[in-house]
Amino acid sequence: MDKSESPANAPSLQIIDNTQPCTFIKPQKKIHEGHDVSNFLVSTAYGDIMTFLLQLNRAMFPCSVQNPLSKTSTIQSWELDSAVNLYVSDTVKKLVELLKRLDAIIDEIPPDPGPRRFGNASFRTWYQAVDSRIGEMLSSHLPENILSFPHANEVTAINEIEAYLLGSFGSAQRLDYGSGHELSFLAFLGCIWKLGGFHSQPSPPGNSERAIVLYVISTYLSLIRRLIKTYTLEPAGSHGVWGLDDHSFIPYIFGSAQYGPAISSISQQTPTEGSLDGAPDPGDVARIAAVDRERDKNLYFGAIGFIHDVKKGPFWEHSPMLYDISGVRAGWGKINKGMIKMYSAEILSKYPVVQHFPFGSLFSFTPDPNAPPQPPPSTISPHISNQPLRDLPSSSSSSLATAASRPAPPLGQSRMQQQPPPVSRPGLGNATKAPWASNGPGGAREVGGRVLPTRAPPPPRSAKVEKKGSDATNDDGKGTSMPPPTRAPWAKPP
Repeated sequence: MDKSESPANAPSLQIIDNTQPCTFIKPQKKIHEGHDVSNFLVSTAYGDIMTFLLQLNRAMFPCSVQNPLSKTSTIQSWELDSAVNLYVSDTVKKLVELLKRLDAIIDEIPPDPGPRRFGNASFRTWYQAVDSRIGEMLSSHLPENILSFPHANEVTAINEIEAYLLGSFGSAQRLDYGSGHELSFLAFLGCIWKLGGFHSQPSPPGNSERAIVLYVISTYLSLIRRLIKTYTLEPAGSHGVWGLDDHSFIPYIFGSAQYGPAISSISQQTPTEGSLDGAPDPGDVARIAAVDRERDKNLYFGAIGFIHDVKKGPFWEHSPMLYDISGVRAGWGKINKGMIKMYSAEILSKYPVVQHFPFGSLFSFTPDPNAPPQPPPSTISPHISNQPLRDLPSSSSSSLATAASRPAPPLGQSRMQQQPPPVSRPGLGNATKAPWASNGPGGAREVGGRVLPTRAPPPPRSAKVEKKGSDATNDDGKGTSMPPPTRAPWAKPP
């Protein structure tokens, strides 16, 4: 159901048979703790997401078109809003209209005036307006074969699809947006693909995928960038300067494919090195003039242009990872290969990103029988092994019983002063440690279940404070050494 192989072993999402009723499920959260990510990486949802991503990516590489009469070949590249040899289906046109209607709602709900540190609260109003209209908009913009898709229960195809669309605009609670929301929109398009929404009319191989990227995804990115700038949405789970981008990832994948070497057919394996003849140098991302020239034609440079719009200062300073990638000499094909690997490792394998992704029947959390075995969670990502475990429903009662069975502290010592016993946390055997936290010489030492500090305490003060009365001596008659009292600047001397 989830994958089909073309003659050249190029995987693509298989379309579900619409002659049989489908049991749709309202998508629900399944990733509750870090270790659930390991189950996600061997699920059918993960395989479908990567299959659909690679399918779209492969279609964005330039094509070498053979002329049978002259026996020569010409290179056909794919630029944004380019209608050259590209058929745009009615589904793509309606989805673009849907996104433009969502963009028009921004004009109805202006941001609250005045400066603020975090996101603008008017985004919640915009989100509520979209939530109240989403059912009607999907009913008027999705093809009829999806609206009438047979279902075996009361949940319809729209009930499952709308959850992914609503989850693709950002969080109305946290007022942020990140690559996890972008993943939700990719799943929304994957749902339409699985239900046959992009196949109402026959088209050349790769044509539907290119139309999805060049029209639907590019319009979606324009909507998101306007939302971010209008309502000052915060980055969701950003790594700061050490992340690729504060908000998006897939434009770097498809944009690098646009400049990759030409392939002879959509079923050919994508090249991993080289560039399209005449493509800009990867180092041009740091040159504003070159970015302005290419941003309306290429998704990669469009994302770079948005960074220049919202960030000031040297490019290498606020975007060091993108600046390092711009130095790749093996061409855009090499960059594209690295972006796909990074997407799997830094987006789909990170708990903070995928924790809110919901699962239904179209993107299922069930194990994929064809998935390769995964390495231990601690070797995949520190986020997987270092996440706190979820509290079970009976944890509160068991913790109370454990606390009641503990012996009372010694006389004169409170429970706050008592040293807690060492706690063994499962799954943390290979947790990431700071370089200075090693057990070797000069590192942290563990004695009796306690990790001793790596820094020596400050030396005792040599100054003595003479005090009158009984406070001047201890019980054994010896004098005390105490630091001088702290005085406010305006305090008078005694």
